[in-house]
Amino acid sequence: MNYSELTPMQMDALKEVSNIGAGNGATALSKLLNRKIDMTVPSVNIIPLESVFTKIDAEEIAVGVIVRVLGDTPGNILFVFEEDVAFDIIKRLTGSEEEELSEMGISVLSEIGNIISASYMNAISRFTKLNITPSVPAVSYDMVSAILSTSFIEAGQFDDNVLDFETEFLEDNSNTMSGHFYYIPMPGSLEKILNTLGVI
Repeated sequence: MNYSELTPMQMDALKEVSNIGAGNGATALSKLLNRKIDMTVPSVNIIPLESVFTKIDAEEIAVGVIVRVLGDTPGNILFVFEEDVAFDIIKRLTGSEEEELSEMGISVLSEIGNIISASYMNAISRFTKLNITPSVPAVSYDMVSAILSTSFIEAGQFDDNVLDFETEFLEDNSNTMSGHFYYIPMPGSLEKILNTLGVI
């Protein structure tokens, strides 16, 4: 599918799917951290790949949690946490303060990725009646540009224009960014989602 040919009705349908999934993900994160987590209105972006890196500092070191989406609509789910946010989450859940990402820290962030991605996918699965399951999460501690480019390439998106569903999680109604959330479908997955919604 040529992403640039999506109609306004199809875009609205995709935003609704993303809203349902992200809402469940935000609720799961709130329960996990025992803090109120809000989210921005999810966006469905069809943009040049290089534009993805302009939204956040591409050279900044961050922590990414990648979960591969298996089943009817394969792709990648990616969380990108700013470095200090990731270490703060680890401290809240373990009580220990880390300066380097330890095995325990990786385990904690993997579990967060597992819980939130499962909440996201379960909501979309119920809405679309598609079979969608998560893989075991992988944690990457690298520059934002490296984390994002790897995720898009692994999802088979090599074209000039790429598609992602993006949400930002915000803590306690503040402007403090808790993390970027992306769903990056593999080619062919989008058609299946739109077909189940009757807007193909």
